[in-house]
Amino acid sequence: MAIFKEVNTFVKFPKIEKQILKFWEKNKVFEKLRDLREENEKYIFLEGPPTANGLPHVGHVLTRCLKDLYLRYKTMQGYNVSPLIGGWDCHGLPVEIEVEKKLGLDSKPEILEYGVKKFNQQCRQSVMKYVNEWVNMTKRVGFWIDMDNAYVTMEDYYIESVWWSLKQLWEKGLLIEGYKVIPSCPRCEVTLSSHEYSQGLKETEDPSITIKFSTEDEEDTYFLAWTTTPWTLISNVGLAVNPNLDYVKVEVEGEKYYLAKDRLEAIFPDEEYEIVETIKGKELEGKRYEQLFKYVKLPPEEEKKGFRVVTADFVTLEEGTGIVHTAPAFGPEDYELAQEKDLPFVQPVNSNGTFKEEVTPWAGMFIKDADKYIVKDLRKKDLLVTDTREKHTSGFCWRCDTPTMYYARDAWLIKMSSLREEILATNEQINWVPHHLKHGRFGDFLDNIVDWALSRERFWGTPLPIWTCPNDHKICMGSVEELQSYMKEDLPEDFELHQPWIDEIKVYCSECGEELTREPFVIDCWYESGSATFAQWHYPFKHQEEFKEHFPIDFITEAIDQTRGWFYTLLAISTALFNKPAYLNCLTMGHVLDSEGVKMSKHLGNVVQPASVYNTVGADPMRWYFFMFPVWNPTRFSIDIIEDAQRRFFSTLWNIYSFFVTNINIDNIDPRTIKNKVAERSILDQWLISKLNSLIVRVRENLDQFEAHKATAAIDEFVVENLSNWYVRRSRRRFWSNEITKDKKDALKTLYETLVALCKILAPFTPFAAEELYQNLVRGLAKGKQKKEVPLSVHFEPFPEKETTMINPQLEEAMDFSIGVVEAGRAARAKANLKIRLPLQELIVVCSEPYQKMAKQFLSEIKDELNVKEVVFQSELSGIVEYELVPKFNLIGPKFKQHAPVIGNTIKDLEGKKAKQAVQEMQKSHQFTLQTEEGSFEIDEDFVDIISSGKEGYTEGIFDNGQAFISTELTPELVQEGLVRDIIRRIQSMRKEADLEYTQKIKLYYQGDKEVQEAVKKWQDYIKNETLTTEINHGTSKKGIEKTWDIDGTEVTIIMLPLEEKVK
Repeated sequence: MAIFKEVNTFVKFPKIEKQILKFWEKNKVFEKLRDLREENEKYIFLEGPPTANGLPHVGHVLTRCLKDLYLRYKTMQGYNVSPLIGGWDCHGLPVEIEVEKKLGLDSKPEILEYGVKKFNQQCRQSVMKYVNEWVNMTKRVGFWIDMDNAYVTMEDYYIESVWWSLKQLWEKGLLIEGYKVIPSCPRCEVTLSSHEYSQGLKETEDPSITIKFSTEDEEDTYFLAWTTTPWTLISNVGLAVNPNLDYVKVEVEGEKYYLAKDRLEAIFPDEEYEIVETIKGKELEGKRYEQLFKYVKLPPEEEKKGFRVVTADFVTLEEGTGIVHTAPAFGPEDYELAQEKDLPFVQPVNSNGTFKEEVTPWAGMFIKDADKYIVKDLRKKDLLVTDTREKHTSGFCWRCDTPTMYYARDAWLIKMSSLREEILATNEQINWVPHHLKHGRFGDFLDNIVDWALSRERFWGTPLPIWTCPNDHKICMGSVEELQSYMKEDLPEDFELHQPWIDEIKVYCSECGEELTREPFVIDCWYESGSATFAQWHYPFKHQEEFKEHFPIDFITEAIDQTRGWFYTLLAISTALFNKPAYLNCLTMGHVLDSEGVKMSKHLGNVVQPASVYNTVGADPMRWYFFMFPVWNPTRFSIDIIEDAQRRFFSTLWNIYSFFVTNINIDNIDPRTIKNKVAERSILDQWLISKLNSLIVRVRENLDQFEAHKATAAIDEFVVENLSNWYVRRSRRRFWSNEITKDKKDALKTLYETLVALCKILAPFTPFAAEELYQNLVRGLAKGKQKKEVPLSVHFEPFPEKETTMINPQLEEAMDFSIGVVEAGRAARAKANLKIRLPLQELIVVCSEPYQKMAKQFLSEIKDELNVKEVVFQSELSGIVEYELVPKFNLIGPKFKQHAPVIGNTIKDLEGKKAKQAVQEMQKSHQFTLQTEEGSFEIDEDFVDIISSGKEGYTEGIFDNGQAFISTELTPELVQEGLVRDIIRRIQSMRKEADLEYTQKIKLYYQGDKEVQEAVKKWQDYIKNETLTTEINHGTSKKGIEKTWDIDGTEVTIIMLPLEEKVK
């Protein structure tokens, strides 16, 4: 009976992964793991809640894979990751928009007509529409998280905790009512917070116009102002200048204009002008001008306040004319300036972004659509000085992509600006990955923090818990119990904390007894998700101790755009409530792009469905690919790219795994019975075990720093380069030995220990492949009662710890140097177009004596790998490299003047020992002494170019700390041996094509010319040993597999007869 289950190298990962999923589910592996870690030290995690009203895409897959990697790692370190539960973000505009599309509704009035109750019921159903798809994707990619007990932001317990937090802010004076110019979406008729607005910023092309405002007291004289929003000119009530800047009145073609002096050339680059007067901006204050558009009628007293010049420090010379047109209803700075300077307020635009009736030419027209007509009207009135288009950053709704507008409205705000210093201080306690975000993208956002526009004039969300009575008494409810205390009747049985139920109950003022009316808003859904640290526990109403144990969070990770979304709201709320950071480690992710680096979208048809990847290539190769690069950078993604990663790493790993199982099954040796200590094994075994332990150190360090790409690169290098391309290659003859020697046992034991350690190292990265290896290599050895002593799953195992005594830095350095020699030798061969199977006479290695000692330990390996007969070591390049020095006359001339010709010619004539001596002097002191017929000169190394060339008959390869020179001379004996090696390669190829087992013997017939026959006859024992051949005959056979090969112009026919006999 075989020791291990046989392993097929032609592995189908999706099939294996589905089998592993069944194993996990049948044995409740995840649940048992949580039980095992329940009493251990906690590692606190918080899931950023997705909304399940849309299907998951590959960006969500990256998020879930990355979370799983770090949480599995922490679990294998012995931590109890808690609470290891998911979350669902349920409220907000995105949900409403999807339901509007489904119901064919286009506006708030249509929703009201349809019915808020029915609409919100549709929203409740919509947010859970694709829960099954999300859960299935989460399981399929191997993310172990409890989705059955996920927190849900639309449930009453969660909303009540959110109410409690708002009550705390209310009592601290941080939740206030105000009239504010706020970013708004005209399509959704909803305000946007600063972090929502920043997520929708795009570069767009808009009108860029300079307009004439006619002065009241000077004929043919105008103020020049600039804008990129012509539609706001309808609402202009003032012009702002900087009090301390220089302004001029200039005459151009009979008209006079006021503008900033330093903007003259920008506005009039080609026109002739005369400066009539130069004055400071403050001297213009109070000058009046005529209303540009007279559609908005103001009362006489308000009209007197408007249409005048005011001063403002925010006016700069970076663009425009130095005079800023002011429309208080549509800009925060304009509004504040109007308040300060007592300018009138006009708002001829509806909240849906259309002009009101008084703007007769464009009534009912969307403001952006009206821009071109307004510009046309200004041109017709000869009030347009410049008219171009300009690219600049504009706001768009982060969900529906409609151009946003600043709009003055009643709003409830959180005074985040008053907490700026506290938030900056809590941010200092957070470890950001990458680190530059702390004081860069995120820190800059915090430096410019503004008050949080909390209220939304929408339907599906947490109701703002503030009630007002006719006498303007206000109360903020902090709980359902508090709400009940203001009622005369019990809450109805079907009551829930949503509209319309919350507005159908009767609540009475405790001060005057009048009925209270709730402020007609829901809150920003980002506030809800930002409350997850405590609201998931229904804190403070329940689970107070659990919350305290789980705050702050140890680790969160989401996409980079959450720096102005969830990452910000978590920190802002936790600072406002507890003056602590919500989280201690924050890892950000870049976006997943298509293979060409383009953002995926349905419109472009470049969206890759996750299922198409993990059902074709597998989830583990997809995970591995994601981890190969810094996750905070954008990732290009396609099935072809994943397949390339699979071929390099997974195919290599599986070939090694299959190779080991095949060989140990042949010998029928239980690796547990091989007791030889590492120190008693070969130097190659000791090197591999040292490399393995060094790998453990690197992986741990990298994962602890949240740099999975470095850990992945280290594992990849170990498996592909160290294990496959070196250790297994160098050990094949040990494994294929017919006798079960100590050396063979040592090789089997070393490879077994390495594969077992690897499956544990890989467990957080590739949980399916790791489990497959573990179940065969570890659990597969356990029989009967032994099964109970062996952990059920690789994920129950502790993450490998380094064995310090097994790490031998000197041995690793020596082997790494020797591998460097081999790689340089291969490069030299390639340069001379000499294939590796063609033996060569000599390799000369030039390096320092300490490195020579290192390489001599592995002399046989270097010879074998490079197929050379002799390796010679030298400390210097003498006799191998010839130098030519080329003078730089452009530098020599100015310095040495009349001596330059002689110096230049003398340098050119240097050769042999003299050239070498000059190079050696430069290597030591960066200059050399040159003897000429005109005297001795010191020549700096910058004054010459050094051209080196190898000795004739040798080619050069360069590596760290040395150079390798390989002889290119070919003798008849070397050519013959090369032919034999080529014949062996063709036989091995035929064995592979015939799908023969590693151990299956063969019989050979061959045909070829005299040279072929002589070569086979001389080397037949070597051919037999290398190809598991029992007999070689010159001639033909009617049986067997026949193939004719062209080997560098020599025709060789080989007939292979597979035998039943196998190597024992």
